[in-house]
Amino acid sequence: MNADNDHKVIIAEGVTKEYSDNGLPVMALRGIDLTIEQGEFAAIVGPSGSGKTTFLNVVSGLDSITEGSVRLDGKLLSTMSGRELSDYRRDRIGFIFQAYNLIPVLTVEENVEYIMLLQGIDKKERHRRVRDLLAQLGLDGMADRLPSRLSGGQQQRVAVARAIVSRPALVLADEPTANLDSKTALDLIDMMRRLNEESGVTFVFSTHDSMIMARARRLIVLKDGRIDRDEAQA
Repeated sequence: MNADNDHKVIIAEGVTKEYSDNGLPVMALRGIDLTIEQGEFAAIVGPSGSGKTTFLNVVSGLDSITEGSVRLDGKLLSTMSGRELSDYRRDRIGFIFQAYNLIPVLTVEENVEYIMLLQGIDKKERHRRVRDLLAQLGLDGMADRLPSRLSGGQQQRVAVARAIVSRPALVLADEPTANLDSKTALDLIDMMRRLNEESGVTFVFSTHDSMIMARARRLIVLKDGRIDRDEAQA
């Protein structure tokens, strides 16, 4: 791993998250200590209720923590204003969701370029990046289609393109294959791993999918809000 890849994208220290369920306290995370290096392809796994999605939400600043600290690219989230956090997520984090979350009235190209539009990137550069990436992801010729004219696997590829086109430091993927058949899911996982290898984009998954677990280079197993196991894989 070169010097650039030694950069720590996520540093979570003593991260605890408690919330209320009908007035009863629930501990979703119990003192998580975890570091994610740039260029990792890591999967956070565990049974339902183990804290996987909660962890992604707190490390991205979408949800607050009860105790502990989270640093992204060395920045302490607790010191950032709401606007700073929003801008940081826009510029440095790509999100992939189980439900795709594409904007139905926008074309494929418009969905993918949306974040770049918010970033103020000029039209020619947006168009070039989108077309190059769609070709790379097997979506050549689909730029002008609406999401309703795509299969589930194609829509999730568009979601991947949207997540990485602005060249974020980190992609957080929450159950990205849950709504896909096994072949489509496998193709998508292999595509994301190839993007990770070729571009160095850091991927962190929250998943139940055994195919993602098998292809991740690092497995972080949560149980009852704690890290039960953390191991490297080939």
